[in-house]
Amino acid sequence: MRKGKLFATGSVTLAAAALLAACGSSSSSSSSKPQKLAWTEAAELTTMDPSKATDRYDADQFNNVMEGLIRLSNNAKATPGMATSWKESKDGKTWTFNLRKGAKWSNGDEVTANDFVYSWRRTVNPKTASEYAYLFSGVKNADQIVAGKKAVNTLGVKADGKYKLTVTLERRIPYFKLLMGFYIFFPQNQKFVEKCGSKYGTAAKYVLSNGPFKMTGWTGSNLTWKLVKNNTYWDKKNVKLDQVSMSVQKTQSTSYNLYQSGKLDETNLDAQQSKQLKGTTGWTVRKFASTKYLQYNIAKDKNLANANLRKAISLAINKKQLATTVGAANQAAVSFTAAGITDSSTGKDFSSEVKTSATQAVQGYDKAKAKEYYKKALKELGKKSITIQLLGDDTDDAKKVTEFIQSALESTLGMKVEVTNVPFKTRLSRVSALKFDVVATGWTADFSDPISFLDLLSKGNAYNYGKWESTTYNKNISLSKTTGSTAARWKAMVKADQALVEDQGVTPLYYTNEATLVKTKVKGVVFNGAGAPYNFKEAYIK
Repeated sequence: MRKGKLFATGSVTLAAAALLAACGSSSSSSSSKPQKLAWTEAAELTTMDPSKATDRYDADQFNNVMEGLIRLSNNAKATPGMATSWKESKDGKTWTFNLRKGAKWSNGDEVTANDFVYSWRRTVNPKTASEYAYLFSGVKNADQIVAGKKAVNTLGVKADGKYKLTVTLERRIPYFKLLMGFYIFFPQNQKFVEKCGSKYGTAAKYVLSNGPFKMTGWTGSNLTWKLVKNNTYWDKKNVKLDQVSMSVQKTQSTSYNLYQSGKLDETNLDAQQSKQLKGTTGWTVRKFASTKYLQYNIAKDKNLANANLRKAISLAINKKQLATTVGAANQAAVSFTAAGITDSSTGKDFSSEVKTSATQAVQGYDKAKAKEYYKKALKELGKKSITIQLLGDDTDDAKKVTEFIQSALESTLGMKVEVTNVPFKTRLSRVSALKFDVVATGWTADFSDPISFLDLLSKGNAYNYGKWESTTYNKNISLSKTTGSTAARWKAMVKADQALVEDQGVTPLYYTNEATLVKTKVKGVVFNGAGAPYNFKEAYIK
């Protein structure tokens, strides 16, 4: 999932996934306190169409206004959602979900198995142009449907009556159960979607809820809206909050001032604030399975297609210094896959297995080597100098990143770097239209497995905007999806990440860990480091 994008398999856990330190059990909820929460996002929403959404901020909203077959609780534990129970066949290729009878949409319609069939078919339909359709890979015929080679109704999902959903897979998918808690697999009400037409998901009035809350006040472009308790939700008795006031705060100083004045119950901290406030009441670090990186438009720019130029750029950036400049809790990246994901076959952190002398030779910080690679690139390209356009968001953190990189490349390599910072939604649009040279972007895992990162740069993936390709990379990604050996699968993913870093297909910058303040009166908020971070279902004000 685009970062500004929680799952764990039976043998894979995300160490970062944890309940917020300021949160606790809802059993002691105080009815005397107004049950209203004021929360923030760092960027504006892009869409509330689950088939088309791609980023963490949208995901937060889906996690609370909608519900899939499974709801992810603390530490990404799978709990019943629209499904009361589920069963996996011995060969792992058939999943049966028993749906909850009487669950309602906010318009009063019943949620049925057909809502899931319609939603899944709509997402994989090439006409929808969902960038997340690749997550259905492994569901019977999904790849062929996305490629336009088979009819949408051949997808391996079937409604056996109103309350039973059967899913047929082409291969065992280790993390499939927990994918069911991710919004791209949520149900959609066909009648409502078709009535809204192209306006579906573009404003609160074009959003239908089957989750704990309903959205109000979002026009599609404004920076404030509310989530209000959904009285048609099947488990409304356990929803304590009456309202969550959401606001976009792109500047940490403004957000902190609002927090101090009691207008916000949570705020992100910049590096300086984090150092000053560490250890104070409400201070906590949210560990995300997230990597910030530079993506190169290799297909468009022949200069950036030169591997030596990309290696020069990487080596000219002091990633440790950059990480702490943006946030005191961040870590310099040594791999594309974020830290905190454990290799189930070895028990080691996956990112540590990717790190070798060969990867560090181009991923580390070395000004002298950077200059050598730049000189080679200029000679190969027949250039005396190179100018690049660097695109980034308009938030405080994003501006710090682009300014740092601009200074590093210009001072070390003598390159000219022209920086453009735009609103998050605009940046996504430009990148999707391939109107960029280099973009400072990020990804947060949808589930606790390296493939959530590594799939992005495989051949044909919609998120591989720069069209980087590697035979070694694609071979190992394919092997990871077809081998029946757990050890072989993880080994293949390690090799893929190493091949990516060694060629600098993208340049990993740092792993995101956000320092925050949360009011101690806020209880029961669940945080997970991958996928949709926040679950307010059982949150309350004490």
